[in-house]
Amino acid sequence: MKALVVSSLAPDYAGCAVTEVPTPVPGPGQVRVTVRGASVNFPDLLMTRGEYQFKPPCPFVPGLDFAGVIDAVGPGVDANRVGEAVVGGARLGGFAEQVVTDAAAVRPKPAVLSFAQAAAYPAAYLTAYVALVRRARLEPGEWVLVHGAAGGVGLACVDLAQRLGARVIAASASPEKLAAIDALYHPDALVDVRNGFRDQVKALTGGRGADVVYDPVGGDIFDESVRCTAFDGRLLVIGFTSGRIPTVSVNMPLIKGFSVVGVRAGEYGRQFPERGKENIAAIDALAAAGKIRPHVHAELPLCRWREGFDLLADRRVVGKVILRPDLAD
Repeated sequence: MKALVVSSLAPDYAGCAVTEVPTPVPGPGQVRVTVRGASVNFPDLLMTRGEYQFKPPCPFVPGLDFAGVIDAVGPGVDANRVGEAVVGGARLGGFAEQVVTDAAAVRPKPAVLSFAQAAAYPAAYLTAYVALVRRARLEPGEWVLVHGAAGGVGLACVDLAQRLGARVIAASASPEKLAAIDALYHPDALVDVRNGFRDQVKALTGGRGADVVYDPVGGDIFDESVRCTAFDGRLLVIGFTSGRIPTVSVNMPLIKGFSVVGVRAGEYGRQFPERGKENIAAIDALAAAGKIRPHVHAELPLCRWREGFDLLADRRVVGKVILRPDLAD
């Protein structure tokens, strides 16, 4: 089968190539899935350079989220599952024509979603759910400032926060992206961060500041967010797509009475397995009921993986880029 293989860690994806590899065989308790869509996530890009927390040995096939159809099962798995449309997530393996994973790691694809949409939601919406519900304990009516709102995890937060009854401020450095977000989800407010955003956020929230700040960007965005987080607010650290890991003088959380809260959705589930299952069940139920709407920016064949990676790296994406091994070039 064809797969995107990382044979060495290097800048500019120099160690990556689509190549022929042996078709995997499911072992006990495993299923094999014919991949119909796999979403490109920022950790996938970091792993090609060895810059993510999880550092698999080379060679490996990246790809966190995927959707497809079970085509084979291993010993101990009900043979009737062959032909089942599923969605799944693992740390590796999605960017291939077929992937083998534990049977417990896949669940039924929501019927209301296409395969591309199904591949788009697991990691992004799980991150947003853990951030807003578990870590921030969001209350209806609170103001949520979402940075990087056009990105995969940002757009998921805009969508989910609205579903949870929050008032949402979508923030971006691109007027075009803000217009796209407005057309897709109609947040309560839009903020262009290019010339600063503290005063805008203060004005929108009646001088109080945002109750919850969702920050996957870091760098200067985090620095200014410290200045417009409300008393008793929660500044959620999601990631550092800006490239700079910021710091904060602890007198600021003390004086302003807010918390800086780290969010690692996958690790949260590993630390608290029962809550992890509840989190996944919650986003799956929302997806199945059509209450969340993952947005697909582009669907590309696997052979155009570099184009998909560049779209994400260059911040030209609104939502998710999906690689589809079943598409011809």
